Amino acid sequence: MTSATTPRVRFAPSPTGYLHVGGARTALFNWLFARHFGGTLILRIEDTDFERSSQEMVEGILTGMRWLGLNWDEGPFYQSQRLDLYRATAEKLLASGHAYHCFCTKAELEQRRAEAAAAGRPPMYDRRCRSIERSVATGRKAAGEACAVRFAVPDGGTTSFEDAVFGRVEFANAEIEDFVLLRSDGIPTYHLSVVADDLDMRLTHIIRGADHISNTPKQVLQYRALGAELPVFAHVPLILGPDKTRLSKRHGATSVIAYKDMGIVPEAFRNFLALLGWTPGSEHKDKEIFSSDDLIQLFSLDGISKSNAVFNNDKLAWYNTEYIRAYDAKNLLPLIEEEWKVFNFTPERGPEEILSTIELLKPRARNLKDFATTFRAYFSDSFEFEPAAVAKFLKDDATRSLLVELGKRYEQAPEFTEYWAEQILRSFADESGVKAGVLINGARVALTGQAVAPSLFAVMGALGKARVVNRLSGAGKISA
Repeated sequence: MTSATTPRVRFAPSPTGYLHVGGARTALFNWLFARHFGGTLILRIEDTDFERSSQEMVEGILTGMRWLGLNWDEGPFYQSQRLDLYRATAEKLLASGHAYHCFCTKAELEQRRAEAAAAGRPPMYDRRCRSIERSVATGRKAAGEACAVRFAVPDGGTTSFEDAVFGRVEFANAEIEDFVLLRSDGIPTYHLSVVADDLDMRLTHIIRGADHISNTPKQVLQYRALGAELPVFAHVPLILGPDKTRLSKRHGATSVIAYKDMGIVPEAFRNFLALLGWTPGSEHKDKEIFSSDDLIQLFSLDGISKSNAVFNNDKLAWYNTEYIRAYDAKNLLPLIEEEWKVFNFTPERGPEEILSTIELLKPRARNLKDFATTFRAYFSDSFEFEPAAVAKFLKDDATRSLLVELGKRYEQAPEFTEYWAEQILRSFADESGVKAGVLINGARVALTGQAVAPSLFAVMGALGKARVVNRLSGAGKISA
């Protein structure tokens, strides 16, 4: 693609809900396509559903995109502020004879649809207002009679377009209703506003969900009626749940921000999302971890699958652990600090101690929340003990007494390193006639509150001598 045809694409969510997984994947594909070719990504908020749209939802969409790292180049533009453009476009279609005024009331339309359904006919508009002379219709409208504007779908024939994913798509015009462009209150329908905006914004490619394929012939008809060149359409397959039904709340979270709140790393989610319905080519078939630069370099419409993608929560969890392990502690720290704010938690460690402790813990982290919950004992002296761990490894007074004595041995030790911490414990176990494992398991619970942790002696090294001594000395007071 040359600079003369540098793509202009858009992500155009409706703020009637938060940014959901399907919308985020659409935004990501548009972002990757624009970045691959050095093009432009436009953010457009389709907020003409005034009853259901809200500023809160707009902010939720913007927050979700920023969290994913999907920066846009132009916008956000709000359709609610562009009504004059849509009305002017409707007037052009009226003037050229491609649209007409419809004076049918809502009650009349509902009655006719019910009659058609009862007779086994498609409940389509019967086009009765299409035969009204233009001058008569104009006069009725000027006299104050309420009317909508409908597009005059050609009689007979077909409407077709080439889709970059699905190939040639064709619809019989007889199956396309004379659809409403402008409602009687002057508010545009989706069909009108999307075409008017896409033309005004000079979009070259329309990358969106496959659920929009049925809308496309209505938009193609308007492009042709306006004498405009068609953009390239690329309809992306849907995202399904594990049971192969449309992804919904019963499969788990569908809001992008919900995954942020679950402790998912944004790059992990982006990598996971990119591979839902897109593959980077056979030479990369065994690769699963892709940096943002990798994805941008490799992305193409050719790699988009025709088949629906399946959202796998276990796979997302795997990506998350892999990204946490691969992160440098300094890069991971800001994300962890966000979690600490959520839990109103302040670490009681110095900066270098925090970074070295993150390095120790990240191979065991499932998500970012672990650093504020499961790993709390590594950053603060205020933590809780798992009852099951205490009951299993600190259930008798003898073990707790031995741990208190072990703490005294550490306090007297001239040197405290991982090596010497281990030597002292094993020597003390031999001297006391118990297995080293008894002290190791008990000390792990006394030091971290948990039965599972990294190497005990690495934990001791991370906590430091003073904390180890203090926590072991309090082992006698721990109760299940």
